[in-house]
Formats: sequence, C-alpha cells, structure tokens
Amino acid sequence: MDTSEKPPPGEASPAPLPVPENPAGGDRMAECGIVVPPSSPEPPQDITAAAWLVQDLDTGEVLAAKDPHARHRPASLIKTLLALVVLEELRPDHVVVATKADAEQECTCVGIVAGGEYRVDDLVNALLMRSGNDVAHALATALGGTDVAVEKMNALAEWLGAADTRAATPSGLDGPGMMTSAYDMSLVFRHAMQQPGYAEAVGMREMRFPGGLNQPDFPIYNDNPLWPTYDGFLGGKTGFTDDARHTYAGAAERDGRRLGVVMLRAEQEPARVADQAARLLDYGFTLAAAGSEAVGTVTSAPVTGELAEGEASEGELSFAGVTDTPSDDPFGTTGWIVTLFVTLLVIAGLLVGHRKGMLRRPD
Repeated sequence: MDTSEKPPPGEASPAPLPVPENPAGGDRMAECGIVVPPSSPEPPQDITAAAWLVQDLDTGEVLAAKDPHARHRPASLIKTLLALVVLEELRPDHVVVATKADAEQECTCVGIVAGGEYRVDDLVNALLMRSGNDVAHALATALGGTDVAVEKMNALAEWLGAADTRAATPSGLDGPGMMTSAYDMSLVFRHAMQQPGYAEAVGMREMRFPGGLNQPDFPIYNDNPLWPTYDGFLGGKTGFTDDARHTYAGAAERDGRRLGVVMLRAEQEPARVADQAARLLDYGFTLAAAGSEAVGTVTSAPVTGELAEGEASEGELSFAGVTDTPSDDPFGTTGWIVTLFVTLLVIAGLLVGHRKGMLRRPD
C-alpha cells in the first residue's frame, strides 16, 4: 500500500468497490489482456499503458481494448467529472473568489491568487487546458467544498454507470480509494465530449486567463501534445501522479468518424504517451475503415424506463447531484416549489375560514 492510500487519522480505509456480476459493455469487456476483433491486425507493440480502450465516440462501439475493466488510478482524468458537475450546476458568468487554500494547492497550477475574482467559464477552460489543481480546488469550493464536490462527482459516475470509478479528490491527486478503469474513463469521456461546454474547452489551443487582484491577464496554452501533430485532433485530457503514472484521453476525427482513446498507467518511454495514443488512434481508424466488428459498447448513460440514451429526468439528475439550479440561488427550485405550495394552502385556509365566518354571521 503506497502512502496515498493511507486514510487520515481516525478514518477507516474505503472498502473496495464491488465488482458487477455482468461487465458493463458486453462479455468481451470482462476479458484480460488484449481484446480485438477476430482476424484483425495486432495493435501497436510499443504501448506501455497497463490498460487502454479505443472507441467510436458517436456509436459507442469499442474497436479494441486492453484490460478494459482493470482498476487503476485516474490522475487528472478525474477532472472531467468535476468539469461536468460544474457545467451543470454553475452559470458560466458566476464569479468565484479564490481562497488562500485554492492558491496553495499542490501543482500543476494555473496561477490563481487568493482574493482574485474569476468567472466559472474561465476556470473550466483552465481546468481542462492546463489541468490546474488550484483551479480544481476553487471550483470544488464553489460547489460547496471538496467533500461535497467529490460526492457529486461520484454520484455522477454512478448515474453514468461507471462502476469501477471512485473519486477521492476533485483534482485527481491520489487519495484513499481513488480508482477508475479504461472502460469507465471512456464512458465518462464520451459523455463529456457530447457536452458543448466540455468539447469547446478541451478544443481550445490557448486563452487569456485573468491575472487577479488588478494584475494583467496572461496566456495559457493547452498542454495536450497532439495538437500540432495529429491530423483531425479534437482535444482531450492528460494526467500524471507518481502513483497513477501517466494517464491520457484524446479524440480525433477522420472521414466522418470520431474516435476516442483512453490510456491508464502509461510511461513516457520508449515513446511519449501522446505518441502512443496517436498510434492507438491510427489503429482504431484502420479497424473502422476495414469494417471490423465491435468488441463491446460504451454507453453514455444508463437507459431507464422511457429515457433515451444520453438523456436524464430531473429526478435522476438531482440524484446525481447535477441540477439546473444556479449555485447562487441557495433556496433552489425545490425550496421555491415547497414555499408556493405552503402559501397556497395558507390562502385556501384563510378563504375557508372567511366563508365559515360568513355562514355563522347573524342577520
């Protein structure tokens, strides 16, 4: 057990997540090792990732994978869950005032300053472009604190059907019980790429970030190495911690097909992780062009009742901690509805009492 698995004094270690009886994505997603279609060419040989998956982002078909449900640490890929919660709960123009704790997070950092005022949309863009842990902490604070943010992230993962995933921190810094799988991160990434706010943020090459406290704005650049080199690249997310090693998610489009790749526990030798991801994307496009059969399916959300894929009822989103209620309305939609209901009952009671008084009044 490495040191990041040790819980704080007085707290018990989280119990392992249960393993579903039926693997998400189909029977072949339960296989260990390389999972490819029959009679297909072998995948690239220099892939160092302990687990990976290549999917069609539009259909959800899994083109190839390795140990898709093996559980590893996500590092900053978990920021995708945080971004999705923020995009649902906070308005883009909502202003967050950074705290001292936000500014003092273990880096990688964007450079926010205590007391600085930042719009949510700027923070989300910086979170996904530069993977700022300071930004992640600021957004978690805006959601109600790190514990609340992590709870919402885990509720969203559960709603999506990501049974291998547990967030322990909003930033992806390692913590007790933190885990995911290549399948789950592909599930989350596919859902995220269907959200315009997320797709736009990971697709930005550069932006001007507020300096804070009357300091000038400064440029930040997307840290994904595939931007200048891979034809049709759409964006993605990188991650690294000492325990997780290198993690990666990326997407590209060619000939009308949009593919995504996720890699967990990879190393930068003998080739950069981004270059390994490029080879897996090339391999996926080769399989897609050949019409190879899928080895599994990544679904963007569970289908319950009459809900269509990718849609959710208001009740389900509330269960996931994801609602359309702006964060600066502390009373919330439910509170206003209850208040209105009680007010109508009071008015009705007054009318009934008044009518009874009229009936008892002497001539």
